[in-house]
Amino acid sequence: MNRFVSNRHPKKFLFGIWLLALLISCRAAENPQIRPPAVAGAFYPADKAELQSMIHTFLQNAQTVQLAGPPVAVIAPHAGYVYSGHVAAYAYAAVRNRPYERVVVIAPSHFEAFDGVSIFEGSAYRTPLGDVPVDRAFSQKLADRSEVCFLSQKGHIPGVSGRGEHALEVQLPFLQTVLPKFKLVALVMGDQSYPTCRSLGKALARLISDEKTLIVASSDLSHYHPYEEAVQRDKKVLRAIEEWDYFNLARNFQNRLWEACGGGPIVATMIAAEELGANRAVLLKYANSGDVPAGERSRVVGYSAFALLNDPGWSENRSENFRLNKEEQKELLKLARRAVETRIREGEIIKASADDPLLLADRGAFVTLTIKGQLRGCIGYTSPVEPLYQTVRDVAIKAAESDPRFPPVNEDELPLLHYEISVLSPLRRVKDISEIEVGKHGLLVVNGYRAGLLLPQVPQEYGWNRRTFLEQTCRKAGLPPDAWQDEKTDIFKFTAFVFGGEDE
Repeated sequence: MNRFVSNRHPKKFLFGIWLLALLISCRAAENPQIRPPAVAGAFYPADKAELQSMIHTFLQNAQTVQLAGPPVAVIAPHAGYVYSGHVAAYAYAAVRNRPYERVVVIAPSHFEAFDGVSIFEGSAYRTPLGDVPVDRAFSQKLADRSEVCFLSQKGHIPGVSGRGEHALEVQLPFLQTVLPKFKLVALVMGDQSYPTCRSLGKALARLISDEKTLIVASSDLSHYHPYEEAVQRDKKVLRAIEEWDYFNLARNFQNRLWEACGGGPIVATMIAAEELGANRAVLLKYANSGDVPAGERSRVVGYSAFALLNDPGWSENRSENFRLNKEEQKELLKLARRAVETRIREGEIIKASADDPLLLADRGAFVTLTIKGQLRGCIGYTSPVEPLYQTVRDVAIKAAESDPRFPPVNEDELPLLHYEISVLSPLRRVKDISEIEVGKHGLLVVNGYRAGLLLPQVPQEYGWNRRTFLEQTCRKAGLPPDAWQDEKTDIFKFTAFVFGGEDE
């Protein structure tokens, strides 16, 4: 086994890491201003020349991806270099020799639990390539102006576990190689909830005043699944990043439906990048640990490299153009009806399958039931938690049985039911309410842990204007009607591909 490993540590290796971390902890106590390397010799070579050679080889092998502008941020993996270094190189090749003077690295905390975001308060991070100076002035401002950030060694220096955090450290040798000179802002997230991600992202954007700051999100993807399963799981995360749907990313990470150990850093970085003008996420490379020579494929870890940038020629509305053809619509309507009728008559949930890629993709969707034009039930998944065909089956049953506004549908009503299906596009944050088109967009309003959603059909049915639509969506979230004007409120828009109804 190569001695620079990351994801499958034998017991001897774990003991070695523990012993190394213990020595680091003692050294850190001697000089708390400099954070010594914790995983040199384990995740990457401890020898300077060997490390330089390895990184240069990775960078030489990374294919050039043409970008429309300089990245505002990148996403890079943080496993051992023999597994993920060739992927990380794509992110760092995209920023090589660009005039960044400050780099903000946001990493998850693998070994120490704490609230908020810890900003390293020392003077430097050390690697075999030398010391990376900390931008202490910026770090202090971030701690002062953010509700969730604080200056600390927590999450940076080995704590009670005795293990040093690797997710931030492994990014530094790459940065030292591709950027001639920069100062570091070192962030470790103890809490990866959406409110924390939002607060961090907004605070960073307020403090970054030019294009000389790069943000790096440190994250791997799914962990320890068979190769093919891992690829399918990771595709869901990659698609959501490409669609810039960071709120659903955050929700599905929080609910453990999707996997990325640095999900919080990804979401916070996307929020900050969006505030700084980025509108596109470009996938530079995807692979997993099973793709390297002699890589084990029974339990793999996924890796991706992204560049987040402002692309003037990129349309943010591409994801709103989702369509299903007549046969696909017919198949889903038939599935919804069969699911409800089987459940009501037999008490069973039907088995469903699909081979159409559009029906296999994870999508949020609602099923609306009516009788003679009157609502009889409506329930949906706002997040893309299941393949579309499964979502339609499940929410159709819930609309018939579990809408709290109505009693469950009875068998006599089954022939009278009309089915309408609304397939939701990814969510996109509204930067100006003039973007909202009544009749085209649905809205999701989020404030803290409160959220409310209304479909695009609703304001049309009631004849609402834009302001009333916003107020009613706030009420749906259990918020005051003017909460859409609160700076802590996020408004997301989406479209719905609607079919069925009286014509189904």
